[in-house]
Parts: sequence; structure tokens; C-alpha cells
Amino acid sequence: METRKEQRISVLFMLYGTLFCVCLITANVLETKQISFGPANMTAGLIVFPVSYIINDVVCEVWGYGRTRLLIWLGFAMNFFFVAMGAVADWIPGASYWNGQEGFHQVFGLAPRIAGASFLAFICGSFINAYVMSRMKLSSGGRNFSARAVLSTVFGELTDSLIFFPLALGGVIPWEEMPSLVITQVSLKTLYEIIALPVTMRVVKFTKAHDHEDVYDSHITYNIFKVKEL
Repeated sequence: METRKEQRISVLFMLYGTLFCVCLITANVLETKQISFGPANMTAGLIVFPVSYIINDVVCEVWGYGRTRLLIWLGFAMNFFFVAMGAVADWIPGASYWNGQEGFHQVFGLAPRIAGASFLAFICGSFINAYVMSRMKLSSGGRNFSARAVLSTVFGELTDSLIFFPLALGGVIPWEEMPSLVITQVSLKTLYEIIALPVTMRVVKFTKAHDHEDVYDSHITYNIFKVKEL
């Protein structure tokens, strides 16, 4: 008789997964507003999007690359569902007495070019972040979490920005402005990660103690499509 290995569902993993998806969806809405910090211009999504990378780091540190891979694809699916439903609602004609179509379109009428660039950038950036975090944990023997969290964010955010801005805004903004835009975004998001590090480290420590988990990815595949391999 075959014995099936019992799998315990972590409540904390479920909570982090929910927050991860909410952050991605919230960032999509906030991206429609342009904001400024001194001379730097950016989208309002900056205030919430880095949180998804922090969650990515926590999950990868505690449960490993396999669970992180599942989380990234779950976030992608939920974000795609949100964008798709928003596009359908935007396409359906509004009631004759309703005067909010222009504002609604500003938020939910995401252009296919922007949506495609956003999804591709998210997938690539998130998996680069998780890969760097996982490999550095193995090579360091689990030491130097701060360095791993910051460097994984730099590589992940750089990948995200290098894909998103040229694909989404190439030809819309001058190409000579692109490098400074990418550097500004990566620098600010990395600074966000550094400022949040004390909180991130406490969350990691609490999660490891609560779930008695501290996974090292010594015998796994980094194929992003092997979702069933946990």
C-alpha cells in the first residue's frame, strides 16, 4: 500500500500569498498616477510594488525557491484576472446616466502594450530576484541575509525596469531619458528595501520560528514552469 507524504498547509504562507497578490493588483491601480519626489518623476505604484519583492525574499528565505515559484505564478494569474476583468468592464458601454467613464478608463483601460510589458517584466524580475536569493543562500550557508535581500532586489528590479520601460514607453518618452528613468526606479526601490530591512528580518525570524522551516535549495530545478515541484 502506497504511503502518501502528509503536507502541512502553512497559514503564514497563505497570508503572505494573499498580501503578495493584493500588492500586485494595488500597484496596477496606483501606476495610473504620476508623482514626483523632488526632481524625480515616477508612478505611485512605487509605494506598494517593492512590498511584493520583500514578500518574495521572505518566502524564498523560509520555504525555498519551489514555494516562491508557486507564489509568483499565483500572483501573475490573479493580476491577469484583475486586468482582464477591468478591460472587459471598461469595454462595456456605461449607463446613460453615468458620467464616470473617463475616470474609469484612466484606471482600468490599460493599453495592451503597457499590460504586456508589465506582465513580462514582473515574471522576469520576480524570478531573477528569487533565483539570486536562493543561490546566494546556498553559497553563503544561510549567512548575510541583509546582503542577499538587497542584492536580489537590485538584480530583480533592474531586470524589471530594463524590460518594462523600453517595451511600455519606448518612443513615448525620449530614448536618451530611458537610462536615468531606469536608474531612478531601481535606486528608489532598492532604498525602499534597505529601509524596510529591519522589519523584513524580524518577519523572517518570526516565520522560521513559527513554521520550523528554513529551506536550502540544494537539489531543485530552477525551471520556472515546474510549478508542481514544491
